[in-house]
Amino acid sequence: MPEIASFRALRFDPAVAGDLNTVICPPYDVIGPELHEKLLRRNSHNVVRIELPETLPGDKPDDRYRRAGKLLTGWRTDGTLRKDLRPGIYIYEQTYRVPGSRRSRTQIGFLGRLRLETFGPGAGVLPHERTLSAPKEDRLKLMIATGVNTSPLVGVYVDRRGVSLKAMKTIAATPPDVDVTDDDGVRHRLWVATENGPFADQIRGILAAAGREPITIADGHHRYETAIRYRDERRANKTGETNPASDYVLMLFLEATRQKLTVLPTHRIVRGLGDAGVATFLSRAHELFDVEPVEGRAQLQKAFGSVDKSPGGEGRFGLWTREGGAILRARRDAFARFLPPGGEALRRLDVTLLQTALDRLSKIDREAIAAGRLGYTKSVVEALDWVDRSHDDADMAFLLDPTPVAEIAAVAGDGQVMPQKSTYFYPKALTGLIINPHEW
Repeated sequence: MPEIASFRALRFDPAVAGDLNTVICPPYDVIGPELHEKLLRRNSHNVVRIELPETLPGDKPDDRYRRAGKLLTGWRTDGTLRKDLRPGIYIYEQTYRVPGSRRSRTQIGFLGRLRLETFGPGAGVLPHERTLSAPKEDRLKLMIATGVNTSPLVGVYVDRRGVSLKAMKTIAATPPDVDVTDDDGVRHRLWVATENGPFADQIRGILAAAGREPITIADGHHRYETAIRYRDERRANKTGETNPASDYVLMLFLEATRQKLTVLPTHRIVRGLGDAGVATFLSRAHELFDVEPVEGRAQLQKAFGSVDKSPGGEGRFGLWTREGGAILRARRDAFARFLPPGGEALRRLDVTLLQTALDRLSKIDREAIAAGRLGYTKSVVEALDWVDRSHDDADMAFLLDPTPVAEIAAVAGDGQVMPQKSTYFYPKALTGLIINPHEW
């Protein structure tokens, strides 16, 4: 079973760093060039300088990582970052508007350390997607230079009795230690709960409940695999250390059965089919789908514009071409003999059905996808616009429903992984609320 530990985090001191709203940032993988520049200008102490260090003119390879390490050391020396005196966990609440709707939702979890494990049978930590090498190399260099985790992974766990949620809400009934709002309007609140404080019993209950069953990584697979490499390098260079902090990684733990989590779909844009290829797909779609023509793109926007419109996992897709569109509903019996090998959880996924249909009807297989025949966006409007404008050779757009959290966990539980760009947990956990130093 997973091992979860309390720890002493580094946190920004607003008396030195300034308004905490100005020092936080999203995780590195969602920071584009424009946002990066904006964050750099916002505050000289913005954590983006550590999380995604800029490259300066004349830099040699890896200079930016070394500069981030020196900056972090300086911030610890001058009091910009202070280490909590006592170990504990950090209750973390996010309140946000569900994209595409007027509905607000609040999710609560806790930040702690997860002991690293190698993936495999019997492991207490389960992945659900494949990783790429380039992001892992980047994160490893940063971790070696800084000796910290700046942004948490996200993991989901099961606590059917609701013990942990009740305990976290008890702690969250007190005034928060941090209360900030990010650029997307998401409110983030944080409570520091120490082991020897008034909520010691609640902390023990939370840790016990979260560690009873395997944890599925929801976000941060690259950072998890990087942390294992970092751990192994530290072990090789530092013998005799008992229970080193580098054996753990920072994680946000979210209970997934008694609160509603938001998973956004990633829509697919097919490139380079040409008019003949589109016509072929349309003429053969009935082989695998029930096809319901739509009157225009507005109907698709209404049907797929909010993640609350459908529970997901029902084999429903929106199709848009320059000739018009349709709502497709998969006939699972028609798909059965074409699905890839694997467990039932993987074979029933909407993303698996769509990948199978593209291979069967348009000859777009995994090699074609790896070569760039698919584009991806989380915006329904952008997906439709790409097709209407023939942007980047786009010919067809497929709109998807979100993948249910239970299906993600089921695939991971079978020891399998989902196709790329299958899930996007929202909102992202902030970088800079707390930092995990690889020390006790």
